[in-house]
Amino acid sequence: MAPRIHERTRDRVSAVQVLYTSELTGKSPSELLDCGLCLVAREAPADEAEAAEAGAFGRIEEGTLTDYALALIHGVEANQAQVDERIEAASENWALSRMPIVDRSILRLAVFEMFNCDDVPVSVSINEAVELAKGFGGEDDSPRFVNGVLGRIARSMEGDGTGAADAVGADIAAAGPVDALVGASGAAACVQAGV
Repeated sequence: MAPRIHERTRDRVSAVQVLYTSELTGKSPSELLDCGLCLVAREAPADEAEAAEAGAFGRIEEGTLTDYALALIHGVEANQAQVDERIEAASENWALSRMPIVDRSILRLAVFEMFNCDDVPVSVSINEAVELAKGFGGEDDSPRFVNGVLGRIARSMEGDGTGAADAVGADIAAAGPVDALVGASGAAACVQAGV
């Protein structure tokens, strides 16, 4: 079971990278994928000497995204208006357009997963998003901000009967950390080839 969780964590990282790149370039996620404009980032080396040798931006390699990563990317894209409405309703004093791009990408991914991936408990979606925000968040308080917004959404899901009972009061730190990727500004956006 652990390899599956680890694989899904990587899938979420890849999905956030594509969503982030989409925001930066103004191209849709589908366009980025269809044109092959993204490379998949590999984990940063484990030891410091190897990390220094790899350079400031870590190692990048070409690769294909898994079916789950693609489902997340296409799902967020297809449901973005609805996802954004939920985020805005739960974001106290924050307009979606004022949020750091990486935080917005993480929130979109998590909200889509919370409402559309029945095999993923809401608490796991929240935990994974918080861990992504710890690793790549646009601000020092990104993890707390992401947790707060998603917690409010989870409570609203419970109130309207959409099945978030496992999220409220759950220990969201139980699923484990996201593997670190090194990226520009800590955002770990996928590298654009030919752009």
